[in-house]
Formats: sequence, structure tokens, C-alpha cells
Amino acid sequence: MERKDFETWLDNISVTFLSLTDLQKNETLDHLISLSGAVQLRHLSNNLETLLKRDFLKLLPLELSFYLLKWLDPQTLLTCCLVSKQWNKVISACTEVWQTACKNLGWQIDDSVQDALHWKKVYLKAILRMKQLEDHEAFETSSLIGHSARVYALYYRDGLLCTVFSVDYSDELDILVSGSADFAVKVWALSAGTCLNTLTGHTEWVTKVVLQKCKVKSLLHSPGDYILLSADKYEIKIWPIGREINCKCLKTLSVSEDRSICLQPRLHFDGKYIVCSSALGLYQWDFASYDILRVIKTPEVANLALLGFGDVFALLFDNHYLYIMDLRTESVISRWPLPEYRKSKRGSSFLAGEASWLNGLDGHNDTGLVFATSMPDHSIHLVLWKEHG
Repeated sequence: MERKDFETWLDNISVTFLSLTDLQKNETLDHLISLSGAVQLRHLSNNLETLLKRDFLKLLPLELSFYLLKWLDPQTLLTCCLVSKQWNKVISACTEVWQTACKNLGWQIDDSVQDALHWKKVYLKAILRMKQLEDHEAFETSSLIGHSARVYALYYRDGLLCTVFSVDYSDELDILVSGSADFAVKVWALSAGTCLNTLTGHTEWVTKVVLQKCKVKSLLHSPGDYILLSADKYEIKIWPIGREINCKCLKTLSVSEDRSICLQPRLHFDGKYIVCSSALGLYQWDFASYDILRVIKTPEVANLALLGFGDVFALLFDNHYLYIMDLRTESVISRWPLPEYRKSKRGSSFLAGEASWLNGLDGHNDTGLVFATSMPDHSIHLVLWKEHG
């Protein structure tokens, strides 16, 4: 058939085809397919995929693609990255999606970093670490050997682990504070090594002292003031510490007026909030008002002791396990077995290591020491972050 005659025939057929019902159109196509050979069927197969599937990420403006991608969960997005190089490029460039995914996992976000590929990599790293925590495989253990007798107290700061009683210090003030079994808190000149003052008022061993700058204003203190917290079995005392070493107790906090509830020998203070643990759970005080803001019941496990408290996570332990609690849900998300040891009820024979990750993991702060405790064989048992792998 000549080209001109073919075009006339095709036009007539097209007009007739368009006038048919859907059922008639389908029957016509079925008949034509039955008459087709391999060449025609291959041609039909190749063109059907293009007609039926549209790459909307390729066709849409980038801003609109990003908006649509926000509605997908991260795992679905990772699957979508496998569709094509173009999809992988567009999805990987959606910074806000991956930043939000990281935040939802409890990771710290530096908004100044706008490298899109960076945040997708951070998410992949985060999902691996959280999977390790969920499977109780995020840590590893080690030991320090060398003491000839039982170590009853440990202290950790700036990457150094010391075997001393409860102390804290300030280079700015050039003072060191210490708690002891004589119910007293002593203030020492750090450079001279001389005792400047002895603070009295406790009626039990002083098991923890914390020296920290205040970050909130109240009737009793201002931002920037140095504050000393000292804790015993039942009470937390608050002292003003400055250039004038002589001071009087500002406030005494407790969870039970009749001393029926004991405090665990650990204490957290970041300048805004005071947190301690007891048999009833975790208590959080607002440092500006001294009001109790929150009581977190420790789920299922009784008598958990506090090791560290942050914006996102808390580190707790008992005689058998180390626990990580997600403070957003107040649920334990991971645990790590501890060896048989005797938890000191008065000394500080156990402590947390690096603490910045408690405010949210960032892919860099999940390294180093997590927990240390002294053992009956005179060694120091260490729990360390395991490499991501």
C-alpha cells in the first residue's frame, strides 16, 4: 500500500476506533494482537512501558519533588533510591527529609551543615547504631588491672578515669570539692592543695558532689554563678560557691520528708535541672524554682540507679544490666549485661563515661567509655562503645 493510501486508511480507522465503546475497543485490540507477529508484539511491549509509567521525579520541579518525598518514611525512601540513578540523586539531595529522619532517631542535628549527601550518610550510620542498641550489641567490654585491693570509688573527666572518692573541680575558680564518709564536704585550693573550707549539715556519707555553673535566674542565684550540689542517702544540698569560699546552704531537696525513700548515690546537674534516682524512679527538679518537674517511673526493673541524664537519653543500671532509656517515650530501648559485682550503696564505685551522646547521638560522640565499675578481683570493668562496623 502506498504511503498516501496508508495514511488515508489509518485516518479512517482512527475515526471509527474512537467511536467504539471501551468493550469494542478492547475486542479490536485483542483481534489485532492475535494477528501480530513477533516484531509487532516486541514493538508493542517496548512502547507500553513508556505509555503506562511516568517518571514523576524527573518531570516535576525539584521543590515539588522534595515536598512529595517528605510524606514517605526513610525506609521507603531508601528503597526508592534503588529505582534509578535519577531517583537516587533526587532523594539523596532532600536534606530536610534526612535531617528529620535523624532527629526522630534521637540524633543531634547541626543545621549549618547543608551538604545533602552528608545527611543521608548520617541517617544510614544512625540506623545502624540504633539497630545495634535494639539488638543489645552496641557495646563491648574491657578491664583495667593493677590495683592490689578493692577500688571503692571512681571518677571520670575529660577522657581520664581516676580511682578516688567523690570529687569535682573548677580550673576557673582553682578549687576542688570532695565528699567523704565523715558527712562533710571539703573545698580545696586546687593549685595549693590546702583545705579552704568544710561544709557541714549532712547526716550520712556524702556520696556525690557536683560543681557546675548556674544557667537560670532565681531569687537565690543568677546565671553564671558557681553552684555546688552534694548528696547523701536522703538529701541533696545546694551551696553557692564563688570567689568567697565561705557559704551557707541555699536549699535542701528530698523525695521523702520521713526518710522512707533512699536516693541512689548518683546525681545529675547541668545548670538548669537536677536529676537523681530513687526506689520510686527518676526525679527531675527545676533549678530556678526547685519544683519537681517530672517523676519517671522505671519500667519493669526495680531499683535502677542513675548514671547519666540528657535531653534524649538516660543511662541507668542495676546489679545485672546497663540500660538506655529514651526520655521522649520513657521506655528502655537497650540493655547490656554486667558481670557479678557488689554495687556500693555509699561510695562511687561505678560511673558513666562520655555523656554528650545523652543529648542525642551525632555519629561522632558514640565512642569511648560508657560505664566503669570496680570488681571484687580489684580490677576495673569497662563498657565501651563498639565501632559501627
